[in-house]
Amino acid sequence: MLDADTKRRIDTCRDILVGKVPDKSQVRQITIALIYKFMDDMDAEAEELGGDRTFFAGNYAKYGWAKLMAPNMGGFDVLALYSEAIGKMNENPGIQRCSATSSRTYLPYRDPETLRSFLKKSTVSPTIIRSGWAMPSNTCFRCSAARAMLASSAPRHIIGFMVEIIDRKKNESVLDPACGLRRAS
Repeated sequence: MLDADTKRRIDTCRDILVGKVPDKSQVRQITIALIYKFMDDMDAEAEELGGDRTFFAGNYAKYGWAKLMAPNMGGFDVLALYSEAIGKMNENPGIQRCSATSSRTYLPYRDPETLRSFLKKSTVSPTIIRSGWAMPSNTCFRCSAARAMLASSAPRHIIGFMVEIIDRKKNESVLDPACGLRRAS
């Protein structure tokens, strides 16, 4: 289950992006930021344990979270670095390919203060993330986080329309490929 602090952070991130990024893109931008921070946290943990960085290593070391959030970085410097970093994720040999790291990944706005606020709020505790965000054996946190992000992006009139069109009867089942088989009660 998603804890209140993480839900609040996700809601705040969405609030920051309202008016600057469409609803669908908000979810994508939050996901990218969470993945970005998580990779950096994994690199830091590997170093603490005597290992090497995987994600932000070599030519990609300059994109590490600590460099991105350094106090001496100006707003436009952060904007340029983050934009370049997410744009080059698909070229980084240490990052597995997924939709969040595709060549279509980009920053859809150019306001440095929005980005700075967004990145500060998207920083989720590494302990919370390790407890399930990226672990394949525990999808609870990921599903809860996704639900929290999507909850406000599905307009009630669309949901109502879909329920009306489907017109499910009490003894009928509906397959929702995203959530599984649901039976009417």
